Amino acid sequence: MFKYTSYFKENILQKRPYVKKDWCEKVVSEPVYTERQADGRYRFWGPVKEYEGRFIRVVTLEDRRIIHNAFFDRSFKGGKE
Repeated sequence: MFKYTSYFKENILQKRPYVKKDWCEKVVSEPVYTERQADGRYRFWGPVKEYEGRFIRVVTLEDRRIIHNAFFDRSFKGGKE
């Protein structure tokens, strides 16, 4: 079960209405690549089939269950977890 920060609900979903919660949950559950940030948060990357396989980056809090941010990452070229 995933939760969302108020920032995600009030800003990200408003500014980026094309971002879907189910995409974010799938990427966090089945990432192509994961990276821990210096502040303890985690970044997850994964393709979105509906957007021709473009990669979305999802940022969670330290627990990896609370989604904080999401956006398409044009610079991501793939990687190994």
